[in-house]
Amino acid sequence: MSFILAGLGGQITAQAQTQISAEDKEIVAKFKAADKNHDGKLTLAEAQAGMPRVAAHFSYIDSEGRGYVTLDQILALANN
Repeated sequence: MSFILAGLGGQITAQAQTQISAEDKEIVAKFKAADKNHDGKLTLAEAQAGMPRVAAHFSYIDSEGRGYVTLDQILALANN
C-alpha cells in the first residue's frame, strides 16, 4: 500500500487518490484530522481523540514500541 503514498508525512497525490478504495480514503482523512501536529505520526493521545479504533489496538499496531503509529501501518492493517 505504501507505493501509493507520496511525499512527506503520508501525503497522497491526486492521481494516487483515485487508485485507493473509499475505505482507505476515509482512513487517510481521519488520520490527517487526528494528526494535530502534522508530523505524519499518531501518538496514543492523538489516536484516542481522533481514531478510537486505532487507539484500541495501538500497542498491536505499534509493534516496535515507538510510541506512535503511521498512516502506512494503519492502512496495512486495514487491508489485511
